[in-house]
Amino acid sequence: MRTALLLGTLALGLSACSVTIRPNLGLQGSGSNLITSFRPDRGEGSTYAVGESVRFVVNTRTAGYVTLIALQGSEASTIVRNVYVPAGTTVFPRAQDGVTYNVSTPRGLQRVRAIFTRVRPTSDLVLRGTYDEGRWNATSSAYLQPYAVEDRDVQETYLYIR
Repeated sequence: MRTALLLGTLALGLSACSVTIRPNLGLQGSGSNLITSFRPDRGEGSTYAVGESVRFVVNTRTAGYVTLIALQGSEASTIVRNVYVPAGTTVFPRAQDGVTYNVSTPRGLQRVRAIFTRVRPTSDLVLRGTYDEGRWNATSSAYLQPYAVEDRDVQETYLYIR
């Protein structure tokens, strides 16, 4: 009886908690803490309907260059490349860009990476097509290799598309 009561109490306690699953954020090239935060405008893990606009908020400790890349299902794309940002908060798309970012299918999880370098990148990171996790990580890491660890950072966020 005591065991049944204990198990019943545990089950009630567990049913009241929620579990959040986050994508793998262990990225090579990150850790220099140049990006202090990166999130969608509604917050990390928020939900957007197909066709709704989304903005990304990037906070950096110093001025530099930002590239945003997305992985949605197995489709990867580059959102912005080598955009100069001052230290502080930058919201993408920027007002001067004259564009909006509208979410599209496929529905489900979309991961977005902010890649930051203090020095102007010597190449463009252009993603288009099918990528698995390994290829996406390898492409990001290869792009960062020419830059000293203290001059680069990578942060990742995610959202859901319904």
